[in-house]
Order: sequence, then structure tokens, then C-alpha cells
Amino acid sequence: MPEQTLSQRAQKYIKFGTVTEKNVDQLRKLNLAVFPVRYNDKFYSDLWSSPTQEYTHLAYFSDILVGAICGRVEPQDHNKFKVYIMTIGVLAPYRRLGIGTQLLQQVLHACSQQPDCEAIYLHVQVNNDDAIDFYQRFGFSVGDVVKDYYCRIEPPDAVLLHRAPPFPVLTVKPAMYA
Repeated sequence: MPEQTLSQRAQKYIKFGTVTEKNVDQLRKLNLAVFPVRYNDKFYSDLWSSPTQEYTHLAYFSDILVGAICGRVEPQDHNKFKVYIMTIGVLAPYRRLGIGTQLLQQVLHACSQQPDCEAIYLHVQVNNDDAIDFYQRFGFSVGDVVKDYYCRIEPPDAVLLHRAPPFPVLTVKPAMYA
């Protein structure tokens, strides 16, 4: 029997959930640990109170919140919409276990279930080559550079990444909390 990789062995400990009023403060602490920017109270209250939860997911490793993806719906003309990924992050010790991949796959799958979803997009700091490569592996295209997108981090410029349909469909659903 071939030896399992660390990522394969870790899968039995990884579960996913949604943002609620009760766990949103855990998400706030996670984001403070992962990102060089702070998000305001409205960011968090909008997440847990949103009627659309398909584009925001939390990742747990042995019941500890270790990652999250936060997306929002942006209405377009003729009942169409786009999904904007506001954040995706995993605590450093839990990276390379496939958690970020599974978070993004869940959002892409949710987009695949909505024929009116025109695109999914996000901004990435121009010097974050690992993130740009990550998204390109999922079919995202690199777009324009947005000058001075970030206020308090260097470099302040961001690159726009986007993906249009068709979006991939998950064949195996990830383990979810009840």
C-alpha cells in the first residue's frame, strides 16, 4: 500500500461550516492572524447576516477554525450576478493540506449551480506570486493592475484575477458540520 501524503492523512480532520453570528468573532481573529489589513465591523456583520451563504465557508481542522473564504454577490443587469472573493486565507501551519483548494472549489461549485453567475473575481497583491499561481491553476485569468488598491500595505498595487463560466462541479462534497 502506498504511503499517504500529509495532505491525504489530514483530510479526515478537515470539516467545513458557514459563518454565523456565534462564530463570526472566530473569523475576525483568523483574519487578523492571516491578513495584513483589518476589516471593519460591517464586513463581518454583512457576512453572517447575508441571505446568500454559498460563497462564504469556514474550514476547521479538528474543530479549530484554520481557514475561510468570504465572497459576496454583486448584482449585474438582467438578473445576472458576479461573485467577488473578498478574502481567502489559511493559518500558516495548516497550509499545503488542501484547505484553500477545497474552500475555493466550494465557491466555484456554488457558481456552477447558478446559471446567472457571469464571473468570479478577486484582487491579489501584485507581489503575491503564490496566490496568482494558485488561482491560475483553477482557470483564473490575470487582468489589469489596479494602482494603489491597498491603503496601508506595500506594494499598494493589486492585480485583478477573474474566471468566467463554465465553473467546475464538485463530484465529492466536502465534510460539513451539521
